[in-house]
Amino acid sequence: MAPQRFHEQFEHMQRCMPDVPLAMGPDDSAEFIYEKGYVLVRDGEDARIVEDTVRAHFTAEPDLVQDHVRRASPRTNRSGITRIQVGDPGEGDRRGDRTVAHALRSLRETEGRAGRRLVSRNHLVGITGVNSCPGDEPAPALFADGTNPAAAEGVHDPDSAVGVLVVDTGLVHDYRAFPLLAHTEGDTQVQECDDQGILQQYVGHGTFIAGLVAAVAPNTSITVRNTLHDAGAILESEFGEKLFEAVDEGGWPDILSLSAGTANGRTDGLLGVEAFMRELRDQRTLLVAAAGNNGSATPFWPAAYADQPDYQDVVLSVGALRGDGEFGACFSNHGGWVKVYAPGERLTSALTGFDKPVPYVYQHSTYDACRYGFGYACTCVSPSHTGVLSEQGGNAKPDQVMFEGFAHWSGTSFATPLVAGMIAAHMTAQREGDARVARYKMLAANSEYAEVRGAHVPALRPATWRPASVTQPAPRS
Repeated sequence: MAPQRFHEQFEHMQRCMPDVPLAMGPDDSAEFIYEKGYVLVRDGEDARIVEDTVRAHFTAEPDLVQDHVRRASPRTNRSGITRIQVGDPGEGDRRGDRTVAHALRSLRETEGRAGRRLVSRNHLVGITGVNSCPGDEPAPALFADGTNPAAAEGVHDPDSAVGVLVVDTGLVHDYRAFPLLAHTEGDTQVQECDDQGILQQYVGHGTFIAGLVAAVAPNTSITVRNTLHDAGAILESEFGEKLFEAVDEGGWPDILSLSAGTANGRTDGLLGVEAFMRELRDQRTLLVAAAGNNGSATPFWPAAYADQPDYQDVVLSVGALRGDGEFGACFSNHGGWVKVYAPGERLTSALTGFDKPVPYVYQHSTYDACRYGFGYACTCVSPSHTGVLSEQGGNAKPDQVMFEGFAHWSGTSFATPLVAGMIAAHMTAQREGDARVARYKMLAANSEYAEVRGAHVPALRPATWRPASVTQPAPRS
């Protein structure tokens, strides 16, 4: 039976977040994941309107329980958002939550009169997207082969270094053993291995990203925040607050590299980050955000803010190219809201295992053919391995590997820090102090393009990046 990667990872996320009942939506289409029984609304008058409207609607429906309609979070917070409970989170199953759906429908007419959105699901924001994993899982890379991109020439000058903030998973314990991360600081990973000493899923994601930034742009001071420590995810209701905390701790950086997000079935962004985005707009920070790994044209937030007039100078959305850098990666989101593409398959950076080898057991089995219908050696099929989540109840034994420092990894998560690094390097080379200005100047000077789903799109390829083979491997026996 073919792997069911979304469902496999959905169950894994639920185990990692046992106190947050989750559902997939909208309806049964599995476009995003959200918290059961709760909705989000802006503080103040909007919250009162939503409470009153939903309570009246539930009272008029005999099969709905209106007693659940109550505020479940403080009335005021910096993100300006309140969680309102509209149902019993223990009811229903992972395929949907009818109380949330009823609450959203009850407000359509009210929202129409108000001329704005009043309410939202409480989405799960993560490094994964609807496929609930990066483009693939990491594979060991030979230390002797070095990183890809290779380290660019240059020195680190603390007086002129470009500040890059990575909001992701934390730094692994041995990251200092990787020379390129000598000027990186931040939060440590909460727990790297399980009780058997096996590396946990997504551990090293933030470290891998920091290594890519440093390889492309040596004159950077990188800070990594361990914001996404629960299976690489966080609820939208908490995300805005955590973003504020990340910039409050060290100040607004030149560049914020973010390899996380969610679809929401809409074209007007996320309520949970609305306040943060408004404040970001008034700073000089450039948000470089991953377009997501859903293989879809559906907007993925916060990256899709790049297509909104109020934020087109503030956000740069990044899609992934396949190993040869000529075409889009099969998993990469795409569409007019994705503003630039960079290599995102089988990049090589630091993971862990520098001091002693660390074992990892694959979670997802690869497919017999590309799940998106592509014909090259994409990450769906190569390198071939069997995963524990895909084989639950089966007889196949999952594959285990050992990491000894470096890894290959794929996803828009990793195309994003390449672009962040290229902008930082441009700032150093041109002595440009504004990342938003540097972004426009660099793209204006860029003459490279790639083909993504039949469209010619701007492509950024670091000078030290090496193309990888995309030849289709022989079928598995």
